Amino acid sequence: MYELKITNHFAAAHNLREFHGKCENLHGHNWFVEVRVRADGLDKIGLVMDFGVIKRLLNDVLDLIDHKYLNELEYFKDLNPSSENIAFFIYSRLAPEILKASEERVRLYSVSAWESDNASATYINEKNA
Repeated sequence: MYELKITNHFAAAHNLREFHGKCENLHGHNWFVEVRVRADGLDKIGLVMDFGVIKRLLNDVLDLIDHKYLNELEYFKDLNPSSENIAFFIYSRLAPEILKASEERVRLYSVSAWESDNASATYINEKNA
């Protein structure tokens, strides 16, 4: 099993509905995102996948949420834009694109959304372990 990891970041504002604490107020983060993909083997030139392709696909997803007020996005209208839900949002949009770009050889394994230097949430698809 091979694994690649790339990172990126985005900035956005949000508030957590029914949180009953400071995070219920409008505030923002500079999120740091980690993406891990896995493959059983290498392609004919010895790669899991081109890092540049993964980066481009992740950029396309992050463009949907970068510099946005997340609560106003359709996806988060009734769902709190927590780090957990943001990680899943990124995962759910990126996973099919990774499969397609790799001709179904490479699987998205996990997405971590770091809201600060010491706090993150990760969505892992155990089926892709």
